Amino acid sequence: MTGSLGFGLLWFVVILAMIPLALWLLKRTPYGAAMSGTGAASRVVSTLPMGPHQRLVTVEVGQGDEKRWLVLGVTPQSINTLHTLSPVEAPPAAVQPETPFATLLKKVRDARR
Repeated sequence: MTGSLGFGLLWFVVILAMIPLALWLLKRTPYGAAMSGTGAASRVVSTLPMGPHQRLVTVEVGQGDEKRWLVLGVTPQSINTLHTLSPVEAPPAAVQPETPFATLLKKVRDARR
């Protein structure tokens, strides 16, 4: 009886020791890297809302010399590639045109001063 209990306990310890080993090995395979998200070489560079449910998104994909920027049109129904660019050092600053209301408000504030 004592021998089988010791043998069962030994197998339990071996299986517990194999769990971290299996996770470590899985992390180093392409399948494990894709599941953990560490192998993905993409990032969102900028987002510009175009309407209530539409956005213009610039995404950087690839690594090294293969790196590209994709300009995507994003709606609830689809994602379309609008343009492909070579990456630049800093994303271009989004320039918002002055709206007629903003112009009117500025004139009123300047008139009060």
